[in-house]
Amino acid sequence: MPSRSKWQSLPTEAINPRTLSMDQASTEEIIDLMLQEDRKTITAVQREKERIAIGAELITQAFKKGGRLVFVGAGTSGRLGVLEAAEMLPTFGTPPRLVQAVMAGGRDAFFKPREGVEDNFEEGGHAVSRLRLTSKDVLIGVSASGTTQFVRGALTKARRAGVKIIFVTCWPGTELQTFVDVIIAPAVGPEVIAGSTRLKAGSATKMVLNMLTTISMVHIGKTYGNLMVDMQTGSKQRRDRARSIITMVTGLDYDASGALLRRARWNVKAAIVMEKTGDTHAKALARLKRAGDSVRDAVGEDVGPRLQERLSHTRAAR
Repeated sequence: MPSRSKWQSLPTEAINPRTLSMDQASTEEIIDLMLQEDRKTITAVQREKERIAIGAELITQAFKKGGRLVFVGAGTSGRLGVLEAAEMLPTFGTPPRLVQAVMAGGRDAFFKPREGVEDNFEEGGHAVSRLRLTSKDVLIGVSASGTTQFVRGALTKARRAGVKIIFVTCWPGTELQTFVDVIIAPAVGPEVIAGSTRLKAGSATKMVLNMLTTISMVHIGKTYGNLMVDMQTGSKQRRDRARSIITMVTGLDYDASGALLRRARWNVKAAIVMEKTGDTHAKALARLKRAGDSVRDAVGEDVGPRLQERLSHTRAAR
């Protein structure tokens, strides 16, 4: 009896009937085909709203208890996890250990694929073991097909350590339903190019990861309204952005905002609290700590009305 491919029945490997003659289509027609398919990713992710909310709450609670967030994946899924982890430090000023990523094949595999490593169940477990995860931590396994052995090995090792597990996949039929804490599975359907999960599956996965990290960061006080107030300010561009934020929140002009930030040692949160309360830098930091690192709670003021007023002035000036 002939053997059957274990991947053949996966939705991520299916043939898309709408793009069968793609190699004969014009450039504009291919664009239209891709746009039509990409629209389905938003609907697919929207259907996972409740599960995304559960996952975001798991991460938020982990951060509040001193836990870490770790992404694990291979290939495109692994790169998306690495990208998400890398963006946390500059955007939200997180310490490097707080959000990490493990990719099959290590750092070099980000640019140069290492064939076969994604099939190594044991190596996935070993990679997670090196992080010494605890029950305070959350691990997000990312696998478009839901079958990646490296990821499954990592999930198995993490489960033994009592780690909370979120599994992000584009295979709703995965049998891991009872093994992990929550599965987020946007059903995006077959790709424009059969099996190329860097397309719709990659876009849907990126959206889900964006939501999980952004929501949890907002919930631990990394924003004030919709402003990044915990970002790093090591470059000229970021320092300029920090001045703009201070100007928007406090009404100070550009130069005065720069002077305030220098007194606050380029800590945007501390600068806002200093201006709003008259505190010294040290007292502003202490106030923020008592407020759970929330600028809103530290100053007792909603920034929304001020930002809305600024938007109104901008529109009127056009």
